[in-house]
Amino acid sequence: MAFVGKKFPNLNVNAMNEMGETFTINVLEEATKNNKKVLLFWYPKDFTFVCPTELHAFQADLAEFEKRNTIVIGASCDTAEVHFAWLSTSKDNGGIEGVTYPILADSNRNLANALDILDITNESYNEETGLVTVEGDNVTYRATYIIDEEGTVVHESINHMPLGRNVKEYLRLIDAYTHVQEKGEVCPANWEEGKDAMQANAKGTAEYLKAHLN
Repeated sequence: MAFVGKKFPNLNVNAMNEMGETFTINVLEEATKNNKKVLLFWYPKDFTFVCPTELHAFQADLAEFEKRNTIVIGASCDTAEVHFAWLSTSKDNGGIEGVTYPILADSNRNLANALDILDITNESYNEETGLVTVEGDNVTYRATYIIDEEGTVVHESINHMPLGRNVKEYLRLIDAYTHVQEKGEVCPANWEEGKDAMQANAKGTAEYLKAHLN
């Protein structure tokens, strides 16, 4: 199910921070009540391989997101206690010590199910035993959401497990959407802050193509 153009699900989820405190986050309310954008990124599992590189990469650019009035939130289906164990593990040992943004602990998978981002390739029901079994790890893909100040999803993407994300691209997307909000223009292919945007009409397209593709 695609959520672009729709409100983000209104669900409370447990979370953990670097201080070892478990608390509740509602991603929709983080956006609307704080009048901020939210960058929510999901990763498959704590104590794995590509995942810590991504968490550290988002941390490295955290100040850039904050400059853009954007809250960063990580998420997986691990428990809060496992998150804290990983947060307490040094980089030298594959940990994420030094990460300061909150990490959702969606261990009951309520939000991941609502977003339909779980690695379930097949689900079957055994009438004789009454058991439902699934194929797949039942953890999340590398899904990423940008949510605006009104709680609407303006970007959604999903990577398979081996494919790490480019954090700079999400900064570019936030810049582009902010430009749309503030200037009323649309952002063409490969747009970056400081480059020309265009009016969303036939004349605007023609003028942009004439200026930039000749």
